[in-house]
Amino acid sequence: MLRVGLTGSIGVGKSFVSSVLAELGCRVLDADATAREVVKRNSPALQDLVAKFGAEILKSDGTLDRAALAAVVFADPAKRANLNSILHPYIIAEQDQQLREWEAVDPNGIAVVDAALMIESGGYKRFDKLIVVHCDSDVQLQRVMARDKLSRDEAMQRIAAQMSQDEKKTFADYLIDTTDGFEAARKRTKEVYGELRATAEDINGKPTADERR
Repeated sequence: MLRVGLTGSIGVGKSFVSSVLAELGCRVLDADATAREVVKRNSPALQDLVAKFGAEILKSDGTLDRAALAAVVFADPAKRANLNSILHPYIIAEQDQQLREWEAVDPNGIAVVDAALMIESGGYKRFDKLIVVHCDSDVQLQRVMARDKLSRDEAMQRIAAQMSQDEKKTFADYLIDTTDGFEAARKRTKEVYGELRATAEDINGKPTADERR
């Protein structure tokens, strides 16, 4: 099964590209959904978070208080790094289990893992191909302000907390630019899908991401 990573910075339209790939027949796994799964009440990942950041990140029912955790880690790069170092191993293990299950039933298919921090975490190395979604920086800023109802300064702070778009683009096998809107992005996504489909059909006998590790 061809394993594809999909990533991009906040506000670039990555979710739209992910939805188009799913429409085209890819099996898509959202890392945010996986992250929510691994921190369910009483899970090992949640216990590790409490050990690191304290019981104040829990709600009264023992589930994770995401707003409280965000308040603790958002403005502190070291704490964000600690959070990611705790969660990423759990998330990757869960993803790999899902990928193995998909591969067992659809060995000639295309699996896409959608994750914002794939490059930063090094997780992109697990994949055969990497798609980076990007857009013009002014468009990105306006999207983040509108979507999250943030001031210009707040939006710029969130954007600055991530790896720059230009740096992410250097890791890509495929680039999808969403600056000009949905239809142009859909057309480019279909082009990329066609290339991925051709690669998937030719993958037999060639080393996969697992075999290269």
